[in-house]
Amino acid sequence: MLDALTVTLSVAALALAAWCGFAAWRDQPTKDWHFIGMAVVTVLALAQLVVGIVRLAQGAEAHGGATTFVVYLVGAFLSVPAAAVLSLMERSRWGSATVAAGAVVLAVLEVRLYDIWGG
Repeated sequence: MLDALTVTLSVAALALAAWCGFAAWRDQPTKDWHFIGMAVVTVLALAQLVVGIVRLAQGAEAHGGATTFVVYLVGAFLSVPAAAVLSLMERSRWGSATVAAGAVVLAVLEVRLYDIWGG
């Protein structure tokens, strides 16, 4: 897997978490620009999903097991979109808090993916 992509995605996820956490602290729901940030993070997670699957298809091995690795990849890809859907249903500060929590979950999953890959 690409270490640079993992670090970039982790930093982007933590920046999104801080941004949405600040909005929740200010008692604001998620706004359009938050969804743009979520889209950027989701595109990065999609790129990581594709790269990870291609690397496995090329014969590279994840030290933690291919199945576990793919499940974590899919979970990482879905964490922010799931939080986005929940934030649309909860149009209050708690929607922003949900996105912040989803982004923190993504950052933690990135650390775990790095460990599973063998980093």
